[in-house]
Amino acid sequence: MSELILRGLRILPGFLDTAAQIELVEALRGVVAVAPLFSPMTPYGKPMRVRMTSAGRYGWVSDRRGYRYSKTHPDGQTWPAIPAQVLKVWREVIGPSRDPECCLVNYYGEGAGMGLHQDRDEADFQWPVLSVSLGDEGLLRIGTSQRGGSTVSHWLRSGDVVVMGGAARLTYHGVDRIRFGSSSLLKGGGRINLTLRVVE
Repeated sequence: MSELILRGLRILPGFLDTAAQIELVEALRGVVAVAPLFSPMTPYGKPMRVRMTSAGRYGWVSDRRGYRYSKTHPDGQTWPAIPAQVLKVWREVIGPSRDPECCLVNYYGEGAGMGLHQDRDEADFQWPVLSVSLGDEGLLRIGTSQRGGSTVSHWLRSGDVVVMGGAARLTYHGVDRIRFGSSSLLKGGGRINLTLRVVE
């Protein structure tokens, strides 16, 4: 399927074939074995509906102190390296000149979603954010660069890749819901979303 452009976001449907998806999931099992998934709290004291972990020099965390990047997992250990299979996707889509410093791993179980937000905790917005969908389909909602703007929606399927860059780098976006059980990639169902970011 050909590339789609929605609100400036590049959507690459089916960028990863089934074999590549399986390989990525296996690599991520190694990440989770070292840095277990955790359920972050928002600064407002409410638990997020996704479970997450990270790989790379930085991970993304949230608690009463706020949303931020951290060099350590909540249990105090440093994050594992970003798997080679993940870096391969970044280099094929973005290029080899600079690798990401964070691979955020979000797991959406049944009933999970994520509200509209901007990715703006990075130091340099010239670098895009790259997103990889694995497992169950997720309904991506895309807004504008202003809070409260109009939105459009698009179902992401396993193997799809999204690039937020250029004028769309600070676009509000979120995942309204998933179609739980729509994919057989993950045993027990659910959706994994990877987001790769240059932090510094």
